[in-house]
Order: sequence, then C-alpha cells, then structure tokens
Amino acid sequence: MNMREIQKMQQRLMKMQEELEASQFTGTAGGGAVTITMSGKFEITTVKIDPEAFNAEDIAELEVMILAASRDAFNKATEAQQKLMGSVTGGMKMPGLF
Repeated sequence: MNMREIQKMQQRLMKMQEELEASQFTGTAGGGAVTITMSGKFEITTVKIDPEAFNAEDIAELEVMILAASRDAFNKATEAQQKLMGSVTGGMKMPGLF
C-alpha cells in the first residue's frame, strides 16, 4: 500500500466516521415500553417511557428496562462502527482505530 492509497483510505474513513457519528441508533425494551436513542458517538439523545406501561410500584422494572434499552442502542452503534471499519480496511485489524 503506497502513501496515496493510505491517504485516500484515511479520508474515506474520516468521512464515514462523520456519517456514523451523525447517525442515530434506537434501542427498546419491554416491547417498546422504554425507547432510548443514542448517537454514533454513544451519547444518549432521547429517553422515552410509555406512561401507560408503568405505575409507581414498577420503578425497579422500569430501571431494568432502561438499562436493557441502553444496551440495545449501544450494541447497534457498536455494530455499525465495526461494519464501517470492515468496509474501510477490508477486514484488516488496524491498531488505534476504534
């Protein structure tokens, strides 16, 4: 791989990473009772809770569902990053990237 190819790959990676960071990933739990949206930067941007799905006695269950929805969104964002890296590097592992 020559320097020009490396620079092209780096520019392509930067553009794709910007697109990924601008993407939104939604995780759900409890059949949609809890929905969390996370950016490609792994920042939670919204939390939605269906008020009809819970009452005051269900707080512990709600907390568990919030964690589950967060993990779901995180896993989707992580998977998108891994696909991005695979497409840019052709499956090569490159230290220091993601």
